[in-house]
Amino acid sequence: MSSSSMDDFGKLVLRVAVGAMLILHGISKLINGIGGIENMVMAHGMPAIFAWAVYIGEVVAPALMILGYYARLGGLLGAINMLVAISLAHTNQIFALSGSGGWAIELQGLFLFGCLSVALLGAGRYSVAGKNGAWN
Repeated sequence: MSSSSMDDFGKLVLRVAVGAMLILHGISKLINGIGGIENMVMAHGMPAIFAWAVYIGEVVAPALMILGYYARLGGLLGAINMLVAISLAHTNQIFALSGSGGWAIELQGLFLFGCLSVALLGAGRYSVAGKNGAWN
């Protein structure tokens, strides 16, 4: 397997893994609603309607990454979603360690930097849009 093929396969693994794990959070919100997020948004002085953007960041963005269709846009939207989530719910944990010694927000950090990596790397050849597709 050539170096280019390995790079494209690595991009596939990254975007499908990050996208699949993130979309599960979105599916949970589709099933259980976003009442808690609406409360957090309103507590920060924003209209409750802003909470609905979580569906863009946790359903649309990971779907784009998984499919490899506008994967860079999906990665960017996912990263923005995680920045908002960290600022709304986890600011007091940014410099904290968990009980086991890891970063207190390592899940959110992995989503943030995984999405950012997809935004920077693109989808690669193994995608719906192909290597030269729009935003790939």
